[in-house]
Formats: sequence, structure tokens, C-alpha cells
Amino acid sequence: MMITTQYLLVCTKNIPTTLDGPFDPKTRRFDPSLRRGSDDIPMSDKRLKKNVSSNFPEQIALAFSSPSSMWVTWLTGDAQIGAHVTPLDPSLIASEVWYGKNTGKYSNNVKGNAVIYSQLYPFKGLLNYTSAIIHHARIDGLEPGTKYYYKCGDSSIPAMSQEYVFETLPLPGPSSYPRRIAVIGDLGLTRNSSTTIDHVSQNDPSMILMVGDLCYANQYLTTGGKGAPCYSCAFPDAPIRETFQPRWDGWGRFMQPLTSRIPMMVIEGNHEIEPQVSGITFKSYTARFAVPFEESKSNSNFYYSFDAGGIHFIMLGAYVDYNRTGPQYAWLKEDLHKFDRTVTPWLVAAWHPPWYNSFSSHYQEFECMRQEMEAILYQHGVDIVFSGHVHAYERMNRVYNYSLDQCGPVYITVGDGGNIEQVDVKFADDPGNCPSPGDNMPEFGGVCHINFTSGPAKGKFCWDKQPEWSAFRESSFGHGILEVVNSTYALWTWHRNQDVYKEDNHHGDQIYIVRQPDLCSKSIPRKVMMRSGI
Repeated sequence: MMITTQYLLVCTKNIPTTLDGPFDPKTRRFDPSLRRGSDDIPMSDKRLKKNVSSNFPEQIALAFSSPSSMWVTWLTGDAQIGAHVTPLDPSLIASEVWYGKNTGKYSNNVKGNAVIYSQLYPFKGLLNYTSAIIHHARIDGLEPGTKYYYKCGDSSIPAMSQEYVFETLPLPGPSSYPRRIAVIGDLGLTRNSSTTIDHVSQNDPSMILMVGDLCYANQYLTTGGKGAPCYSCAFPDAPIRETFQPRWDGWGRFMQPLTSRIPMMVIEGNHEIEPQVSGITFKSYTARFAVPFEESKSNSNFYYSFDAGGIHFIMLGAYVDYNRTGPQYAWLKEDLHKFDRTVTPWLVAAWHPPWYNSFSSHYQEFECMRQEMEAILYQHGVDIVFSGHVHAYERMNRVYNYSLDQCGPVYITVGDGGNIEQVDVKFADDPGNCPSPGDNMPEFGGVCHINFTSGPAKGKFCWDKQPEWSAFRESSFGHGILEVVNSTYALWTWHRNQDVYKEDNHHGDQIYIVRQPDLCSKSIPRKVMMRSGI
């Protein structure tokens, strides 16, 4: 997709660009006419109920493997929950995908593999869970930028799904990009979540980037019932952070109309940890989602990378070892070393908890991760970083090491998908809202809370006004759309759930993010070498 300079001048006439920055910090406070949250969608809702017989596929989802390959995931059989559960045998049903370029004509088929997982709680009164059979099949040898029709299931029973359709990614290159990328964080399964997904569908993306905290099954007791905005407040005597695993199944059914046709790339959040005894964690997340970690030479599905046309995406794990001496950092270093700007001009990273955040919630929570990884990402010129975790929206000015920097990434927090924990409304720079250094302890990793050593907040833990690196922030639910125009321009739009769609100027935030490769390729190495304390 080649865009002329004349076209860009017309398009950007009324839309700011990062070249106009850094911007004076702006806050749009919570609209008191709106509710801060909404109830979860009940399991009795028809969108969450199973509507196929036992052996037929459900919860169908896609994920990119490469421009010429696609992951297809689905579930068959019935999950069990109770005091005593018996795992299903995955070998008793086949994992097949039939596909072709024409509707109703499936000239090829592949076989995948199947797994189950169990969530077990050896405590009195808690219920155990064992999953339905989870199938993953990778289709290889596809043509890039091509539409395919497919069915999945077991043809020998027969128990095949209805026909669905997907489109493969364009080949990596500086002039080809996905049409539209939806970015969602902290979605959950509430009435607000439903509004978010309805609006995402209306925006017709070609790919979904899900930056952690997916279904919030851990806001429940194992007996289900009503979820709680604050788990520890509602269930102070729980012997372990319980989960109601059927919420995962409901979430998969709820998402299927979207994920069966639009690939969704995920990264884990803290609500996916879901601890069991003996230190077992992330069982549902690792079993349910296929990601291209092996394809990107990662040894873990908690971090990986992939190309989407002229964009190289790096998905990082905040809840596994991120230290410079660890395997994730070693993989990241190698992945960035192989990164080629002439093929993929854009470098976009995503992980769950934000490094730059002016809300009281999760303030400086993952400062240790920032101190370990920020320099190498800056050195390689990451253009945009997406995170969630904070249940609000915030876009930063270009920043590096807490200082305004025209070559730093644009950090964007989109943890406002609609989850049950409600939208965050308190800012750390408001009187009385600065957290104490003992607050906001991370669920993984160390604690590195710091007082600033330079700038307007020197000697303080919090600013006394909106930080200069925070360009815009608002407490509303919504999602974002990234449209990469060419090798230097990308349009970012944040849509609020309360806005009217398909009309001009109805959005919460919009800006062209502009790369400056000639400027930054020369200045970044010198700045990294001169890096000092904060």
C-alpha cells in the first residue's frame, strides 16, 4: 500500500502528529454520568452457553503463525467441574482442518494435536475442573494475503464445524501492511466488554492484539455465582486465589464470532496466573492459546515475535523472568539482532503492565522490568509500545528513562476493555492519591520503586501535576485501532465505548505516529552509551 506525500498532507491536516509534540499534558476526567463498571454477563446468557453437541467444535479461534501459516484452535467434548473430575482422553477424537480458496471446496487438510488441562484445588469446599479437549492445528503452505475457507473437527465421526473464512497476512515488506489492527486490554466478560467487542467488530480489523487479562475467571470462587470487582475484599478467607474455569469456556464462545475469522495474538496478564498448589500457574492460558513462539525461536509461549506485513511485533512476558541474565532477555537480544528495518520498518512491542503510568493504580509496579529492558528496546528503536493492566487510557509523549526524547517509543495504555474490576479514576499526581512505596507490589519479580532524581519531580515518588511524559489520559472503557499507512506514518485512534461510531470525529483520541529513521538511527546509540541514573 503506497501512500503519496500529497495524500498524507490532506489526511493529517486536522489530525495531530507526533512531529507536533511533545504535547502539553491533557486530562479528560471521568464522566460522572457514566457507571464505573457493569456486572458480568451471566453463564446463562446464550452467547456463553454451549450450542453444539459434544463432539462438534466450539470456541473456534485463529492466530497467525507466519504469512504462510495459520493456527486454528477449537474445543470438543464437555468440561467437568466438581469435587471429583475425570480428564477426557484427547486421543479419542481427531484434530483436522479442511481448507481451500473457494467456498465449499476443501482441497487440503491438516492434522493437529490435542490437549486437556485440569485446575485442581485440594481444599475443603473448593471444586475441581478438567477441560474439554483443546485442539490446535497449524496450516502451512498458505499464500500470503489470500482468503481461505475452512472447517475443523473430526471427519470420521463425522463432526465438522460449519464453514468459516480467514485471510493470511501480507508478506513482510516496507509497502504492505495489515488493513487495521484492533488493540484491546483487560477485556473481561461484562456488559462493557460486550460493547467493546461490538465496536471492534464494527471497525472491521484484520488482526486483534490482546495485551493480557482476558476473561477474569479468577474473580470468582470455584462454585461460580457472582464475580467480584475486588476478590480479596469479597473473599478474604479464600485458601487460594480460586478461579471459576467455566468462565474461560464462556469467554471462548463469546469471542468465537470474531476470533473464528480474525486472528487474535495474545500475551499473558496477571489474571492468567491462576495459581494451583505446588507452584503450578498459567495452565488454562498455555493450554488454550496457540502462539508462534517456536516459529520465532523462543523457548516459551510467554514471549514471542511475529511479522505482520511491514511490522515486526515483539510480545514480552512480564510474569516470567525478564532479567538481563535470563532466557527471555537472551531471546529478545537475538530477535532484535535479526530484525531488519528494510523489510519491516515498524517495530512494535507489547506486554501487560505499563512502564509509564500516571494513574495511582499499578503506579511504578513494574519498574524493575523497565530498568532491565528499556535500554535495549530504545537502542533498537522500538516505535510503539502497547500495554494494559491499568483500567483506563493513557498515551505518552515520546519518552526514554523518564525524560522526553524524540526518539523514544510512544507508550500507550489500553487496559480499558471493560472488565469487572471497573475503570481506574485516580491519578497519582492528585492531592492525596500518591501511592506509598509499599503499595502496588507486583505479582511477579522484584520491587524497584524509586524517587525521581531529576526534572520537575526531583526527589519525589510522584509528580504534583500530570507528568510531562503523559500526553493524554482518560478514564473510559474502549479499544484502539492502529492503521499503518506506510513506512513512516501510522494512524492511531482510541474509540470510547460511549461514542457514536461510523461518524466523523467521534473518538476519544487520534494521532499520526511518525517515525524519523534518519534522525533517530544516528542519535540513539550515543544516548544509550551515555545513559545514567533516573
